Amino acid sequence: MKCPKCNGDMESVQYEDIEVDRCTSCEGIWFDMLEADKLRTMSGSEAIDTGDPKLGREYDDIHNVICPKCQTQMIHMVDRRKPYIQYEACTVCYGLFFDAGEFRQFKHQTVLDFFRNLSARSRKK
Repeated sequence: MKCPKCNGDMESVQYEDIEVDRCTSCEGIWFDMLEADKLRTMSGSEAIDTGDPKLGREYDDIHNVICPKCQTQMIHMVDRRKPYIQYEACTVCYGLFFDAGEFRQFKHQTVLDFFRNLSARSRKK
């Protein structure tokens, strides 16, 4: 499988019983359906995201991303709890692609996230 962002080779990475694909070049991560959600709840699973977030941000502006599994145009998404995290989702096979560093951010709730969410809720009232 080739990386949907940089066309680098993907390698299999396993955490417990879940196997994902990580790019050997840009270190973005491909998750098949529900793998990201399962790993999000598993302690220590952020270890699969070894990439540099700075490098990952350089790939945020690529919007024409084709799913590496089913070759469908992916859509650009943001996490509703953390809108600064931008990732790609396939509307056919439901796979997700996170650039380097994004899964770690997706997984962890930081103090800054707490205050961002609190501020957003107070503006809605």
